[in-house]
Amino acid sequence: MPDRLDRARTTGILAVLRAPSPELALEASEAIIRGGVTGIEVTFSTPEAPAVIRELIARHGDAAYIGAGTVTTPKQATLAADAGAEFLVSPGTLPDLTRAMLDTGRVVMTGAMTPTEVMGALALGVDVVKIFPASLGGPSYLGALRGPFPDAPLMPTGGVSPDNLAAWFGAGAVAVGAGGDLANGASIAASDWADIEQRAARFAAALAAVRGRRARRIHIRAHPASFGIPE
Repeated sequence: MPDRLDRARTTGILAVLRAPSPELALEASEAIIRGGVTGIEVTFSTPEAPAVIRELIARHGDAAYIGAGTVTTPKQATLAADAGAEFLVSPGTLPDLTRAMLDTGRVVMTGAMTPTEVMGALALGVDVVKIFPASLGGPSYLGALRGPFPDAPLMPTGGVSPDNLAAWFGAGAVAVGAGGDLANGASIAASDWADIEQRAARFAAALAAVRGRRARRIHIRAHPASFGIPE
């Protein structure tokens, strides 16, 4: 039976998209996907976010992982789910809002920072705890949370870049949310799609490198003799 988080794990990176118009949001999403990042979190700070979600799903189907971010009301959760969003993300964890998000049946990711907040999110039954703003503690803080919460699916958002991507996954992230370093606001406003695509390509290359190193470590553990290591 497929795990509810298989798509998030496989995608690895969710581009947190904030755009001043639905047209720019669509163009930015296309540039991000061309660059190799296929997870798009269309935030409700983007005008007509449900329409953008619906259009992206119509264009890309299962080839992209499309969801809604900055969900702050139960109505937004319903609108996003009705548009076909595969996941719903909120910057915090309010019990009534979280229950409304869970009621949609979509993958739910809600924000937390402290251990108490992480416990509250897990108690409500969220699929992923979004550590936000992760830039405040960095990968070492995410690693510290692994002590009391070794099995919790944690997704840092804020402060994620191609240069520190390996550190975040090394600290135990199930996926990462990437905002300004990927879906850069100035480049979107200027319609600089080449820059957005290049940013996505750097993220995609960093993720591929992380996975390559991980696969090599697994192979070494499984076949130590092939690397001259005594079994």
